[in-house]
Amino acid sequence: MALNASTTLPYDVRTVTDTFASEDFLRSVSEHVGGALVSVTVDGDTAAAFVLTAVRTLPTDRLPEMAKKFVGSSLTVTQTENWAAPAADGSREASVDLSVGGVPLKVSATQRLVAVAEGTRVDVDGSVSSSIPFLGDKIAKSAEPMIGKALTIQAAQAGKWIESR
Repeated sequence: MALNASTTLPYDVRTVTDTFASEDFLRSVSEHVGGALVSVTVDGDTAAAFVLTAVRTLPTDRLPEMAKKFVGSSLTVTQTENWAAPAADGSREASVDLSVGGVPLKVSATQRLVAVAEGTRVDVDGSVSSSIPFLGDKIAKSAEPMIGKALTIQAAQAGKWIESR
């Protein structure tokens, strides 16, 4: 299933990058959706290429009943972002992989932070797949809108979080 989301934040790419890599921000977003940040590691300097790994627990109360049968009341989601060094114009790109503990659901995406006149455009393009026989496509199809919404929430919360600093 295809995954696409885009939004623009009125801040420069460096500010958005540092926000997306901030443990306080990641904790805030996790709590905003009723979850918890379990751990976060940033390997490298965010001014250059770096790898961010965040582990969260998230509630399943908004999942379809079919999915809840498989996962229970919460999920453990591991998000790994491999960020390239900034381009000449300051834009950034990351390969993003999400895995859900105990569920054969995989999200692979590319996130771009593009310097534009209004600030930074955040683009995400990717795919959601599940390897469960017979039900995999249904699970991926039901998960895709929720993952897209989560990425949109992250960008919206980033704007609010930066404003509050």
